[in-house]
Amino acid sequence: MSQRNAVFLDLSPLDQGDLDLAPLERAFDRLTRHDTSAPGQLAERLQGAQVAIVNKVAIDAETMAACPELKLILVSATGVNNIDLAAARSRGIAVSNCQGYGTATVAQHTLMLLLALATRMPDYQAAVRSGRWQQAGAFCFLDFPIVELESKTLGLLGHGELGSAVARLAEAFGMRVVTGNLPGRPKRPDRLDLHELLAEADAVTLHCPLTEQTRGLIGRTELDAMKPGAFLINTARGGLIDEEALADTLRRGHLGGAATDVLTQEPPVDGNPLLAPDVPRLIVTPHSAWGSREARQRIVGQLAENAEAFFTGRPLRRVD
Repeated sequence: MSQRNAVFLDLSPLDQGDLDLAPLERAFDRLTRHDTSAPGQLAERLQGAQVAIVNKVAIDAETMAACPELKLILVSATGVNNIDLAAARSRGIAVSNCQGYGTATVAQHTLMLLLALATRMPDYQAAVRSGRWQQAGAFCFLDFPIVELESKTLGLLGHGELGSAVARLAEAFGMRVVTGNLPGRPKRPDRLDLHELLAEADAVTLHCPLTEQTRGLIGRTELDAMKPGAFLINTARGGLIDEEALADTLRRGHLGGAATDVLTQEPPVDGNPLLAPDVPRLIVTPHSAWGSREARQRIVGQLAENAEAFFTGRPLRRVD
């Protein structure tokens, strides 16, 4: 390939002006950067480019057909559901993603959410801001029951690199960790079936991909199967949980609390059951668990590595 011309179609979710993009610049003869790109702009912006770099912009078969010089799509994330992989395969377009870049960041976010639920930190912070502690008449204010994590059981659904990192942090707090079998995967005797795990765990955290088998993994039946007072945490994908069912379960007080960094639609411009003002004991963060500067800089490095590997005939992190 004589030219190495690349177009980054949606840089803004990755770079907040705090990253060193030099490794990516060096990987190409020319790198054109766009903060965002609308669907109608893709074909024009990719003309003459051999490489498209995307975060969440969707590249479909029609776009590929309109860009005959396109040979490589680099995804600055792990998920590639925004790429028509079948169309890429039929046209000989390679697709590479990024992997493992946010393990430490997402793991610490997961434990932060668990700790916030267990210590009732949002409730205590709100009480101080509203003046309730100031009016309490005692040196301490203990209106919200605090849960000690030591000796409690954490149930992991998804025990890859990220789940393993969460397990290590939980064990540092003295928790016992159990793992569960996932739908669509071979059962392992060292892992619990889903409903057995839900009944046993004091907290459940999700770290599995969203597939046809895992969509709606936690629905009304599963929520009812959880221990009363248990915590549920999702830093994976929004579609893993029936959000309406979770909102109802929290309203009736069956769970001790829930926290999620992901929703089915992001951003939730059409609303979401979990954003209703009457849902108690819920923490929602805006898909920010992955976003430390360190994690985002690793993505830049992996994009450059993936490009160089492709150009030198040594495929790296190929998903097609």
